[in-house]
Amino acid sequence: MVVIRLARFGTKHAPKYRITVADSKKYVTKKYIEVIGTYNPTPGGTEKKIVLDLTKANEWIKKGAQPTERVKHVMKLAQAQA
Repeated sequence: MVVIRLARFGTKHAPKYRITVADSKKYVTKKYIEVIGTYNPTPGGTEKKIVLDLTKANEWIKKGAQPTERVKHVMKLAQAQA
């Protein structure tokens, strides 16, 4: 099963997330199929909150990938932002 999920990176008190497409059995070991965007919950300065390729995300969903609840929320924010 393929999932679209958030993968945390960044520093200890400043989290950032990559929006990744991964096999549900291998995502714990950081083996992604594709990185389709980033999400920064606390952007500073000129940083963008959401950078997401919506066409790739929709293609993966059509192929059967299941987005998590948080990714669904981020996708709605990205659509409103565009």
